[in-house]
Amino acid sequence: MAKIPHRLFAGLDRSQARLVDYTAERDTGKPPGQRGQYRVLEDTQTLAGPRKRDPQLTVRRILVHSSANAAAQQAARNRRLEQAREELDKLQHSCGGRHYATAAKVTARIGVITSKRRIVSCLVTSVGTDEAGRPTLAWHFDQKVLAREAAADGWHALLTTLDAAEADAADILVRYKGQPVVERRRYRDFKGPLAVAPVLLHHNRRITALITVICLTLLVLCLIERQVRQALGGNQTMRGLYPDNRAARPTGRMILYHLDSLRIRAGTAIDPPTILITRAVQAHLIELLGIDETRPAGWTPQTRCAKSGSRLWPVSHLVPADKIAAPVNPDGYASVRSAGGLFVFAAPPV
Repeated sequence: MAKIPHRLFAGLDRSQARLVDYTAERDTGKPPGQRGQYRVLEDTQTLAGPRKRDPQLTVRRILVHSSANAAAQQAARNRRLEQAREELDKLQHSCGGRHYATAAKVTARIGVITSKRRIVSCLVTSVGTDEAGRPTLAWHFDQKVLAREAAADGWHALLTTLDAAEADAADILVRYKGQPVVERRRYRDFKGPLAVAPVLLHHNRRITALITVICLTLLVLCLIERQVRQALGGNQTMRGLYPDNRAARPTGRMILYHLDSLRIRAGTAIDPPTILITRAVQAHLIELLGIDETRPAGWTPQTRCAKSGSRLWPVSHLVPADKIAAPVNPDGYASVRSAGGLFVFAAPPV
Protein backbone atom coordinates (compact mmCIF):
# COMPACT_ATOMS: atom_id res chain seq x y z
CA MET A 1 0.00 0.00 0.00
CA ALA A 2 1.39 3.39 -1.00
CA LYS A 3 1.09 6.62 0.93
CA ILE A 4 -0.55 9.25 -1.27
CA PRO A 5 -1.40 12.87 -0.32
CA HIS A 6 -5.05 13.43 0.61
CA ARG A 7 -5.38 16.19 -1.95
CA LEU A 8 -4.93 13.65 -4.74
CA PHE A 9 -7.70 11.44 -3.36
CA ALA A 10 -9.97 14.43 -2.79
CA GLY A 11 -9.83 15.22 -6.52
CA LEU A 12 -10.81 11.75 -7.71
CA ASP A 13 -14.23 11.05 -9.19
CA ARG A 14 -15.64 7.90 -7.65
CA SER A 15 -18.28 7.58 -10.38
CA GLN A 16 -15.50 7.05 -12.95
CA ALA A 17 -14.01 4.15 -10.98
CA ARG A 18 -14.64 0.56 -12.03
CA LEU A 19 -16.72 -1.63 -9.69
CA VAL A 20 -14.85 -4.75 -8.54
CA ASP A 21 -16.60 -8.08 -8.09
CA TYR A 22 -15.22 -8.76 -4.62
CA THR A 23 -16.92 -9.33 -1.25
CA ALA A 24 -15.02 -8.97 1.99
CA GLU A 25 -15.12 -11.93 4.35
CA ARG A 26 -16.82 -9.81 7.02
CA ASP A 27 -19.71 -9.11 4.60
CA THR A 28 -20.38 -12.65 3.39
CA GLY A 29 -23.36 -13.09 5.74
CA LYS A 30 -24.95 -9.72 4.99
CA PRO A 31 -27.64 -8.95 2.41
CA PRO A 32 -26.23 -7.66 -0.92
CA GLY A 33 -27.41 -4.12 -0.22
CA GLN A 34 -25.44 -3.95 3.03
CA ARG A 35 -22.15 -5.24 1.68
CA GLY A 36 -19.20 -2.97 1.08
CA GLN A 37 -18.23 -2.11 -2.48
CA TYR A 38 -14.81 -1.64 -4.01
CA ARG A 39 -13.99 0.55 -7.02
CA VAL A 40 -10.66 1.01 -8.75
CA LEU A 41 -8.90 3.54 -10.95
CA GLU A 42 -5.45 3.18 -12.46
CA ASP A 43 -2.56 5.47 -13.34
CA THR A 44 1.22 5.43 -12.89
CA GLN A 45 3.67 6.74 -10.32
CA THR A 46 7.40 7.38 -10.61
CA LEU A 47 9.57 6.41 -7.66
CA ALA A 48 12.98 7.95 -7.08
CA GLY A 49 15.80 6.26 -5.17
CA PRO A 50 17.36 7.62 -2.00
CA ARG A 51 20.37 8.91 -4.00
CA LYS A 52 20.35 11.29 -6.93
CA ARG A 53 22.18 8.86 -9.18
CA ASP A 54 19.65 6.09 -8.53
CA PRO A 55 17.45 5.34 -11.56
CA GLN A 56 13.79 6.21 -11.41
CA LEU A 57 11.18 3.46 -11.50
CA THR A 58 7.71 3.91 -12.98
CA VAL A 59 5.08 1.51 -11.61
CA ARG A 60 1.37 1.02 -11.93
CA ARG A 61 -0.72 2.70 -9.26
CA ILE A 62 -4.13 1.25 -8.42
CA LEU A 63 -6.42 3.74 -6.66
CA VAL A 64 -8.96 1.82 -4.60
CA HIS A 65 -12.14 3.13 -2.99
CA SER A 66 -13.87 1.12 -0.27
CA SER A 67 -17.37 2.17 0.77
CA ALA A 68 -16.96 0.38 4.12
CA ASN A 69 -13.71 2.22 4.86
CA ALA A 70 -15.30 5.52 3.82
CA ALA A 71 -18.20 5.02 6.23
CA ALA A 72 -15.83 4.03 9.03
CA GLN A 73 -13.58 7.05 8.48
CA GLN A 74 -16.56 9.40 8.39
CA ALA A 75 -17.93 7.95 11.63
CA ALA A 76 -14.53 8.21 13.31
CA ARG A 77 -14.19 11.84 12.21
CA ASN A 78 -17.65 12.70 13.53
CA ARG A 79 -16.76 11.17 16.91
CA ARG A 80 -13.52 13.14 17.10
CA LEU A 81 -15.26 16.38 16.16
CA GLU A 82 -18.03 15.83 18.70
CA GLN A 83 -15.53 15.10 21.48
CA ALA A 84 -13.46 18.14 20.50
CA ARG A 85 -16.58 20.31 20.39
CA GLU A 86 -17.52 19.35 23.95
CA GLU A 87 -14.00 19.99 25.25
CA LEU A 88 -13.70 23.34 23.46
CA ASP A 89 -17.08 24.51 24.72
CA LYS A 90 -16.05 23.58 28.23
CA LEU A 91 -12.76 25.42 27.79
CA GLN A 92 -14.56 28.46 26.41
CA HIS A 93 -16.78 28.67 29.50
CA SER A 94 -13.81 28.11 31.81
CA CYS A 95 -11.72 30.99 30.42
CA GLY A 96 -10.79 33.37 33.20
CA GLY A 97 -11.42 30.80 35.89
CA ARG A 98 -9.03 29.28 38.39
CA HIS A 99 -7.50 26.77 35.97
CA TYR A 100 -7.37 28.99 32.87
CA ALA A 101 -6.66 32.43 34.26
CA THR A 102 -4.21 33.41 31.50
CA ALA A 103 -4.21 33.28 27.71
CA ALA A 104 -1.09 31.05 27.79
CA LYS A 105 -2.93 28.36 29.74
CA VAL A 106 -5.89 28.53 27.35
CA THR A 107 -3.54 28.19 24.37
CA ALA A 108 -1.77 25.23 25.97
CA ARG A 109 -5.09 23.49 26.56
CA ILE A 110 -6.11 24.08 22.93
CA GLY A 111 -2.89 22.41 21.84
CA VAL A 112 -3.69 19.35 23.95
CA ILE A 113 -7.23 19.10 22.52
CA THR A 114 -6.13 19.47 18.89
CA SER A 115 -3.38 16.88 19.28
CA LYS A 116 -5.53 14.38 21.16
CA ARG A 117 -8.52 14.69 18.80
CA ARG A 118 -6.40 15.11 15.64
CA ILE A 119 -8.16 18.26 14.45
CA VAL A 120 -5.15 20.48 13.82
CA SER A 121 -5.97 20.91 10.14
CA CYS A 122 -9.63 21.94 10.56
CA LEU A 123 -9.72 23.86 13.85
CA VAL A 124 -9.55 27.68 13.77
CA THR A 125 -9.14 29.43 17.11
CA SER A 126 -8.68 32.96 18.37
CA VAL A 127 -7.45 33.64 21.90
CA GLY A 128 -7.71 37.21 23.28
CA THR A 129 -8.55 39.17 26.42
CA ASP A 130 -11.60 41.13 27.45
CA GLU A 131 -11.76 44.59 29.08
CA ALA A 132 -11.16 43.04 32.51
CA GLY A 133 -8.01 41.30 31.30
CA ARG A 134 -9.50 37.83 31.36
CA PRO A 135 -8.72 35.45 28.46
CA THR A 136 -11.36 34.76 25.81
CA LEU A 137 -11.70 32.03 23.22
CA ALA A 138 -13.48 31.90 19.88
CA TRP A 139 -13.28 28.82 17.68
CA HIS A 140 -14.90 27.05 14.73
CA PHE A 141 -14.22 24.17 12.32
CA ASP A 142 -13.14 24.97 8.78
CA GLN A 143 -15.87 23.38 6.66
CA LYS A 144 -13.79 23.49 3.47
CA VAL A 145 -11.07 21.41 5.10
CA LEU A 146 -13.66 18.96 6.41
CA ALA A 147 -15.17 18.67 2.93
CA ARG A 148 -11.75 17.85 1.43
CA GLU A 149 -11.13 15.23 4.09
CA ALA A 150 -14.57 13.70 3.48
CA ALA A 151 -13.88 13.54 -0.28
CA ALA A 152 -10.73 11.50 0.39
CA ASP A 153 -12.49 9.00 2.67
CA GLY A 154 -12.25 5.38 1.61
CA TRP A 155 -9.39 5.84 -0.88
CA HIS A 156 -6.03 4.14 -0.76
CA ALA A 157 -3.39 3.26 -3.36
CA LEU A 158 -1.60 0.05 -4.34
CA LEU A 159 1.66 0.00 -6.29
CA THR A 160 2.64 -2.96 -8.45
CA THR A 161 5.20 -3.94 -11.06
CA LEU A 162 2.88 -6.50 -12.66
CA ASP A 163 2.04 -5.90 -16.30
CA ALA A 164 -1.51 -5.05 -17.28
CA ALA A 165 -1.61 -8.19 -19.42
CA GLU A 166 -0.80 -10.28 -16.35
CA ALA A 167 -3.32 -8.68 -13.99
CA ASP A 168 -5.73 -5.78 -14.41
CA ALA A 169 -6.62 -3.29 -11.66
CA ALA A 170 -9.37 -5.48 -10.24
CA ASP A 171 -7.08 -8.52 -10.12
CA ILE A 172 -4.43 -6.51 -8.27
CA LEU A 173 -6.97 -5.64 -5.58
CA VAL A 174 -8.12 -9.25 -5.22
CA ARG A 175 -4.52 -10.43 -4.91
CA TYR A 176 -3.83 -7.78 -2.30
CA LYS A 177 -6.86 -8.90 -0.28
CA GLY A 178 -5.43 -12.42 -0.24
CA GLN A 179 -2.29 -11.34 1.59
CA PRO A 180 -3.64 -11.92 5.14
CA VAL A 181 -3.95 -15.65 4.41
CA VAL A 182 -0.25 -15.85 3.61
CA GLU A 183 0.73 -13.59 6.50
CA ARG A 184 -1.33 -15.63 8.95
CA ARG A 185 0.47 -18.80 7.95
CA ARG A 186 3.90 -17.22 7.74
CA TYR A 187 3.98 -14.93 10.76
CA ARG A 188 1.14 -15.56 13.19
CA ASP A 189 1.55 -19.34 13.21
CA PHE A 190 5.34 -19.04 13.44
CA LYS A 191 5.10 -17.01 16.64
CA GLY A 192 1.92 -18.69 17.89
CA PRO A 193 1.46 -22.47 17.94
CA LEU A 194 4.88 -23.15 16.40
CA ALA A 195 6.55 -20.87 18.99
CA VAL A 196 9.51 -20.00 16.78
CA ALA A 197 11.98 -17.91 18.80
CA PRO A 198 14.75 -15.68 17.40
CA VAL A 199 17.98 -17.62 16.85
CA LEU A 200 21.41 -16.17 16.11
CA LEU A 201 23.00 -18.06 13.22
CA HIS A 202 26.44 -17.41 11.76
CA HIS A 203 26.25 -19.26 8.44
CA ASN A 204 23.86 -19.03 5.52
CA ARG A 205 23.52 -22.79 5.32
CA ARG A 206 22.24 -22.88 8.90
CA ILE A 207 19.75 -20.14 8.11
CA THR A 208 18.57 -22.18 5.13
CA ALA A 209 18.33 -25.30 7.28
CA LEU A 210 16.31 -23.48 9.95
CA ILE A 211 13.90 -22.07 7.37
CA THR A 212 13.49 -25.54 5.88
CA VAL A 213 12.67 -27.05 9.28
CA ILE A 214 10.21 -24.24 10.02
CA CYS A 215 8.49 -24.68 6.66
CA LEU A 216 8.22 -28.43 7.19
CA THR A 217 6.70 -27.81 10.61
CA LEU A 218 4.28 -25.34 9.10
CA LEU A 219 3.35 -27.92 6.46
CA VAL A 220 2.57 -30.49 9.16
CA LEU A 221 0.42 -27.92 11.00
CA CYS A 222 -1.51 -27.14 7.81
CA LEU A 223 -2.03 -30.84 7.06
CA ILE A 224 -3.40 -31.42 10.57
CA GLU A 225 -5.87 -28.57 10.11
CA ARG A 226 -6.81 -29.81 6.64
CA GLN A 227 -7.37 -33.39 7.85
CA VAL A 228 -9.70 -32.30 10.64
CA ARG A 229 -11.73 -29.97 8.43
CA GLN A 230 -12.10 -32.55 5.67
CA ALA A 231 -13.21 -35.16 8.19
CA LEU A 232 -15.85 -32.79 9.55
CA GLY A 233 -17.33 -32.15 6.11
CA GLY A 234 -20.26 -29.80 5.52
CA ASN A 235 -19.64 -26.39 7.05
CA GLN A 236 -16.44 -27.73 8.73
CA THR A 237 -17.42 -26.56 12.22
CA MET A 238 -17.40 -28.34 15.56
CA ARG A 239 -18.20 -27.56 19.19
CA GLY A 240 -15.99 -27.81 22.25
CA LEU A 241 -13.07 -25.71 21.02
CA TYR A 242 -14.08 -22.63 23.04
CA PRO A 243 -15.44 -22.30 26.60
CA ASP A 244 -18.86 -21.10 25.39
CA ASN A 245 -19.19 -24.28 23.26
CA ARG A 246 -20.01 -22.32 20.12
CA ALA A 247 -19.59 -23.91 16.73
CA ALA A 248 -16.33 -22.86 15.08
CA ARG A 249 -13.97 -24.00 12.34
CA PRO A 250 -10.99 -25.77 13.93
CA THR A 251 -7.64 -24.16 13.30
CA GLY A 252 -4.22 -25.69 13.67
CA ARG A 253 -3.62 -23.48 16.69
CA MET A 254 -6.76 -24.67 18.50
CA ILE A 255 -6.14 -28.31 17.60
CA LEU A 256 -2.64 -28.25 19.09
CA TYR A 257 -3.93 -26.33 22.12
CA HIS A 258 -6.39 -29.10 23.01
CA LEU A 259 -4.04 -31.96 22.16
CA ASP A 260 -1.14 -30.43 24.08
CA SER A 261 -2.31 -31.92 27.40
CA LEU A 262 -2.48 -35.49 26.08
CA ARG A 263 -0.35 -38.07 27.86
CA ILE A 264 0.76 -41.50 26.72
CA ARG A 265 1.03 -44.59 28.89
CA ALA A 266 4.20 -46.53 28.22
CA GLY A 267 3.69 -49.96 26.76
CA THR A 268 5.50 -53.25 26.94
CA ALA A 269 6.48 -55.83 24.38
CA ILE A 270 3.00 -57.35 24.44
CA ASP A 271 0.97 -54.37 25.58
CA PRO A 272 0.99 -51.34 23.25
CA PRO A 273 1.28 -47.80 24.56
CA THR A 274 -2.05 -46.05 25.05
CA ILE A 275 -3.03 -42.40 24.67
CA LEU A 276 -4.73 -41.12 27.84
CA ILE A 277 -7.71 -38.88 26.99
CA THR A 278 -9.17 -36.57 29.62
CA ARG A 279 -11.64 -34.43 27.61
CA ALA A 280 -14.32 -35.15 25.05
CA VAL A 281 -12.92 -32.65 22.55
CA GLN A 282 -9.63 -34.55 22.56
CA ALA A 283 -11.41 -37.78 21.69
CA HIS A 284 -13.28 -36.03 18.88
CA LEU A 285 -10.11 -34.54 17.41
CA ILE A 286 -8.25 -37.85 17.59
CA GLU A 287 -11.16 -39.53 15.82
CA LEU A 288 -11.15 -36.87 13.10
CA LEU A 289 -7.39 -37.31 12.64
CA GLY A 290 -7.88 -41.05 12.21
CA ILE A 291 -5.70 -42.03 15.18
CA ASP A 292 -6.36 -45.22 17.18
CA GLU A 293 -5.67 -44.16 20.75
CA THR A 294 -5.32 -47.79 21.86
CA ARG A 295 -2.64 -48.55 19.25
CA PRO A 296 -0.45 -45.57 18.32
CA ALA A 297 0.98 -45.75 14.82
CA GLY A 298 4.33 -47.46 14.41
CA TRP A 299 3.94 -50.04 17.23
CA THR A 300 4.12 -53.68 16.18
CA PRO A 301 5.47 -56.57 18.25
CA GLN A 302 7.88 -57.51 15.46
CA THR A 303 9.62 -54.14 15.75
CA ARG A 304 10.02 -54.24 19.53
CA CYS A 305 13.63 -54.39 20.70
CA ALA A 306 15.38 -56.14 23.55
CA LYS A 307 18.39 -54.65 25.27
CA SER A 308 21.60 -56.62 25.13
CA GLY A 309 24.49 -54.93 26.84
CA SER A 310 24.68 -51.34 25.64
CA ARG A 311 23.08 -51.97 22.24
CA LEU A 312 19.51 -52.40 20.99
CA TRP A 313 18.80 -55.36 18.74
CA PRO A 314 15.57 -56.26 16.92
CA VAL A 315 13.87 -59.26 18.52
CA SER A 316 13.91 -61.16 15.25
CA HIS A 317 17.73 -60.98 15.31
CA LEU A 318 17.97 -62.41 18.82
CA VAL A 319 15.48 -65.27 18.58
CA PRO A 320 14.57 -66.88 15.24
CA ALA A 321 10.82 -67.10 15.02
CA ASP A 322 10.90 -70.76 13.94
CA LYS A 323 12.91 -71.84 17.03
CA ILE A 324 10.62 -70.47 19.70
CA ALA A 325 9.80 -73.31 22.08
CA ALA A 326 7.82 -71.52 24.77
CA PRO A 327 4.15 -71.32 25.68
CA VAL A 328 2.22 -68.66 23.79
CA ASN A 329 0.50 -66.03 25.92
CA PRO A 330 -3.15 -65.01 25.36
CA ASP A 331 -2.09 -62.10 23.13
CA GLY A 332 -0.50 -64.50 20.66
CA TYR A 333 3.16 -63.86 21.49
CA ALA A 334 5.72 -66.17 22.98
CA SER A 335 8.39 -65.30 25.52
CA VAL A 336 11.78 -66.96 25.89
CA ARG A 337 14.93 -66.34 27.90
CA SER A 338 18.00 -65.51 25.87
CA ALA A 339 21.52 -66.72 26.64
CA GLY A 340 22.35 -63.33 28.13
CA GLY A 341 19.67 -63.69 30.80
CA LEU A 342 17.23 -61.17 29.26
CA PHE A 343 13.60 -61.80 28.49
CA VAL A 344 13.00 -61.45 24.77
CA PHE A 345 9.57 -61.30 23.16
CA ALA A 346 8.93 -62.38 19.60
CA ALA A 347 6.00 -63.30 17.43
CA PRO A 348 5.12 -67.00 17.30
CA PRO A 349 5.81 -68.87 14.09
CA VAL A 350 3.13 -68.63 11.46
